[in-house]
Amino acid sequence: MKLPDRQQIQAALKAILKRIVIFFGAVFLFLWILSFTDIPYYAYHSLGTSGKKLQKEPGLIVLLGGSGMPSPDGFMRCYYTSNAAKKHVNAKIVIALPFNEKDSLWQLKMMANELILHGVDSSRISFEPRGFNTHSQAENIAHDREQDKSNLSVLLITSPEHMFRALKTFQKLGFKEVGGEATFEIPPDEEKIKQKGNEEKTEVENLSLRYNMWSYLNYELLVLREYTAIAYYWVKGWI
Repeated sequence: MKLPDRQQIQAALKAILKRIVIFFGAVFLFLWILSFTDIPYYAYHSLGTSGKKLQKEPGLIVLLGGSGMPSPDGFMRCYYTSNAAKKHVNAKIVIALPFNEKDSLWQLKMMANELILHGVDSSRISFEPRGFNTHSQAENIAHDREQDKSNLSVLLITSPEHMFRALKTFQKLGFKEVGGEATFEIPPDEEKIKQKGNEEKTEVENLSLRYNMWSYLNYELLVLREYTAIAYYWVKGWI
């Protein structure tokens, strides 16, 4: 049997590489065109608002730590958690963030201190440092509250794209009453950052092109990554 020569192999590799480049180019073009529509935002918003409203006062507020501290995401989650704690004064608070061997509980304590700075009583705060992902964190919290988890009302604080998976994970582990508060950002007022009159300044004139496109591209990445994680959790039987 005659083996293919070097030129044939190179030609085959070039053909494969060309198909790969065309495929990813088409995907990028599709996502770029999609970023000029509202579809990415609606997909992102849908993940963040997928949970039902709690029928009774939460007995437990779970802050899912995300990127940890210090980070914009971490501060946002602490801000929303402190507001929820002030609203639901009898609820206990669990900060769920993986234990880090280098800094021990330092990041968890930073989150706790941020809550305390916003007026939350330290006696209400406890840690869940053992879990390394949403499933294991929820599993540990469920194990610690095995006796009353079916009657315990739980409020989750996490990022919008993560909310759907977090809710389904806690429900799968036996928590019947689970709601969520997604950490949506509040954008600046569009009129306040537009150029006004004839002033010779460089403020934005076309917000849709400069801001919306890049924001929506970011939403697309977040949503696609989260859809992949949801599919993985579904295959594992965790949701």
